Amino acid sequence: MPINILMPALSPTMEKGNLAKWHVKEGDKVSSGDVIAEIETDKATMEVEAVDEGTMAKILVQEGAQDVPVNEIIAMLAGEGEDASAVQAPASGSGKAEQAQPTTDTSKEPAPAVAEKGEAQQGDAAVHDQKPAAAGAGNSAQGEGQGRAPSAPAQGQNGARVFASPLARRLAKENGLDLSQVSGTGPHGRIVKNDVDNAVKQGTGKAPTPQAGAAAQPQAGQAPATQPPAAAPAVGMSDEQIRKLFLEGSYEVVPHDSMRKTIARRLTEAKSTIPHFYVTTDCDIGELLKLRGELNSAAPMGKDDKPTYKISVNDMVIKALAMALQAVPDANVTWTGEGMLKHKRSDVGVAVSIPNGLITPVVRNAETKTLSAISNEMKDLAKRARDRKLKPDEYQGGTTAVSNLGMYGVKDFAAIVNPPHATILAVGAGEERAVVKGGQIVVANIMSVTLSTDHRAVDGALGAEFLRAFKRFIEHPMSMLV
Repeated sequence: MPINILMPALSPTMEKGNLAKWHVKEGDKVSSGDVIAEIETDKATMEVEAVDEGTMAKILVQEGAQDVPVNEIIAMLAGEGEDASAVQAPASGSGKAEQAQPTTDTSKEPAPAVAEKGEAQQGDAAVHDQKPAAAGAGNSAQGEGQGRAPSAPAQGQNGARVFASPLARRLAKENGLDLSQVSGTGPHGRIVKNDVDNAVKQGTGKAPTPQAGAAAQPQAGQAPATQPPAAAPAVGMSDEQIRKLFLEGSYEVVPHDSMRKTIARRLTEAKSTIPHFYVTTDCDIGELLKLRGELNSAAPMGKDDKPTYKISVNDMVIKALAMALQAVPDANVTWTGEGMLKHKRSDVGVAVSIPNGLITPVVRNAETKTLSAISNEMKDLAKRARDRKLKPDEYQGGTTAVSNLGMYGVKDFAAIVNPPHATILAVGAGEERAVVKGGQIVVANIMSVTLSTDHRAVDGALGAEFLRAFKRFIEHPMSMLV
């Protein structure tokens, strides 16, 4: 019996992935442990190994395919003694096709209110409309984990039922189209977004225009309709409404990739569910810069006649933050509904900018590592992050995080807490400022930092104590070496 090869879940939060590359082709012999494909997630590109042995019979998802749901069949393997050429692909080409075939049985169709609710939750998810209903109804990966309810049939002008997606119905209503006059290209003739867009462009499918004056007359017992405002705020507007605010041809649509979608979803959730609290302080980094220079000057040369390490200010910030968590253990926590997770180690995530987004690799046990070890580890993690070669365990978890924009000349800013962390430190640029010391105005190297906290887990006083401990290590950097 043929063996199905499914889109793997390469991390606990992965819901869909892109098939970047096949390392085998149909007819190739495959052994257990062979690398057969590369899967691109929102954070990294990872190799997938074969679990079973056999002959690659069918490749169902081609290279470059985007947003393939987890557990969907991507290929089929013929087992020992089987004829690979005789293996038949599933009728739908999907491992979830059997769960979600569209039906014309009205007893199984949701009420219009339910469909409208699903539409409001999903927004302008054009990818649902272009895929079979199986993918939209059966996969939790679609719509960032929210299932789309099947659409209720619309009623045409002649009373006939018209099957259309919620998005297509909404766009048709906005553009004054009669869906019974629009041809559907979706599964079983279902009208999807592209069909409505084409009808709008071609000027077909227009609903009959009411007679002059008829629409303007309110019905008995109704108050006259008020005119809509000339311009509405973008919040809550559909994609189509937003696009109409701009001249056609004055912009281009750049589709969101999986990383940008994940960033948007996670940070929206974080900002809307975590009560943020912010504390800011200024750190005198004069001694830190002096020590950093001495340590780098003393770095031994490696085999390539280059120093074995080069410590940055950010490396010393990571170390200071890790030690501050140990000094104030009540701040080294994660909020959960049933209790506080109080961590024993200081695992510090570090925000790294990569094309089209960012990722936060984690320096584990940072409180126990030397500055040179942290420096070399961060260089390796940052390089592999930009190459999208990090493993899930290298960017998941962590007990706090650092976001440093000082290299861009940013003086200070506030960062958004990234769950499951309870804190994140935003680091600004170190710069010479006039300060008062001993009653005298002097020049000092000052770095502003802002600690964002999850107020459910770290109260204001605790956050201030934690930030004070961090400042103490930064301003007395020798204490990080003993």
